[in-house]
Amino acid sequence: MEDGLFEYIDTQEGLDALCGLLDEQTEIALDSEADNLHHYATQLCLLQLRFGGKTYLLDMLVEMDYAQFWRTLGTLHLIMHGSDFDLRLFEEFADFEAKSLFDSMLASQLLGIKKFGLAALLEEFFDVKLPKDSQKSDWSQRPLTDKMLRYAANDVLYLHELRDILLGRIRELDRESWLGQRCEYQIETARTGFPVGNENSWRIARTDKLDGRGQAALFELWHWRDDLAKRLDRPPFKVLGNEYMLKLAEAVSEGNWEFVFESLPAGIQRRKRQGLVDALKRGQDRKVGSLPKRPPRGDSKGPLNQVELDRQEKIKAHRNQVAETLGIDPTLIATRSHVAALARDSSAQDGLLGWQKELLNLILAKVDRSMQAAEG
Repeated sequence: MEDGLFEYIDTQEGLDALCGLLDEQTEIALDSEADNLHHYATQLCLLQLRFGGKTYLLDMLVEMDYAQFWRTLGTLHLIMHGSDFDLRLFEEFADFEAKSLFDSMLASQLLGIKKFGLAALLEEFFDVKLPKDSQKSDWSQRPLTDKMLRYAANDVLYLHELRDILLGRIRELDRESWLGQRCEYQIETARTGFPVGNENSWRIARTDKLDGRGQAALFELWHWRDDLAKRLDRPPFKVLGNEYMLKLAEAVSEGNWEFVFESLPAGIQRRKRQGLVDALKRGQDRKVGSLPKRPPRGDSKGPLNQVELDRQEKIKAHRNQVAETLGIDPTLIATRSHVAALARDSSAQDGLLGWQKELLNLILAKVDRSMQAAEG
C-alpha cells in the first residue's frame, strides 16, 4: 500500500529544510501521533505531512526550534481526517490556529457515508486496508520502529486523493458551503483546547447515582488515583479504572468495602501499599458536606411542559424526514439538546451553523402549521 517515499526529520537542519519546502506550498495533508495511553500527560509525538508526492515524518520530541514551522503551517490549507483532537492538541502545544481546513470525516458525514473512519474510507474508495497493529503503540518511545513509521506515513498517503473524491460529491449535492461552515467551526472550537480540570473533575460518569457517602469515597479514590498516576507517569485509568472506583465507592456506602476489595483482581489489591486502603478509609470517614458543590447550571428552566413535549416530537419527526431525504444522520441537522431547546423557544439557535438554521427554520414553519391546524 505505502509508496516508501517518506523522510524522517529529527534534526534542526532537516526541520529548516522542511520549512523551506513548506514556504512553496499552498496546502498539505496532515496527521499526528500522540501519546495519551502510556504517560500521565498527553504528548504530541509525531507529525505526518504529505505534499509534492512525498511524506515527511517530523519528530516532535526532539529539542529543536519549531517556531518557524508552526508559523508556516498556519499559512497553509490543511487536509485532515477527524481533525478535532489534533487541532486542539496543536493549540495547547503551540498556540496554533489553522488558516483553513478540509476534513474528510466531516465531508463523509455530509454525504451520508455510514462508515466514515479513515480505514473504512480507504478500503471503500481505494481498496486498501490500513493496518491497526500500531494504533495503540507508545509513540513517545524512541527510536520508533520501522513498522510504526510505515503506519504513520500511510495515514496521510491518500488524503489528497480522498479529498478530491469527496469534494466532488459534495459539490454535486451543492453542500460545499455546509462543509465550509463545519470546517470553520472545527477550527474555531479547537481554539478552546481541551477541557480544563477543576474541583469537580472527580465527578465521573454515574457519580450522581451514588449516595453522599459513596460520593465522598469516590472523591478520595479519584484524588488518590490522580496523585499516584502523576508520580508513576501513567494514565489514571491504568492505575485504577472508573468501574473499579465506582464499585469500591458503592461498597463504602454499603459498609462492606473490605469484602469487595478482597474480591478485586490481585493487581489492584497489591496497591494497598500505595494508599488505596487509606483512601477508602478517608472516604468512609469524610464528612459528606465537605465535598465541593456543583456550580449552578445557570438559567435552567426545568422540564418541558406537555405542549413543549408535543412540539419536540413534531420537530424531531420533521427533522428525521428532512434528514432521510438528504441521506444524512438527523443529528447533523440538530442534536437532541438542540431539538429540546427549539421546542421551548424557536429562537434558541445558539451553536447552530447557518445551513442548519435554514433547514430548521423550514422545519419549524411546518411544525407551527401542523400544530395550528390541530388546534383549529
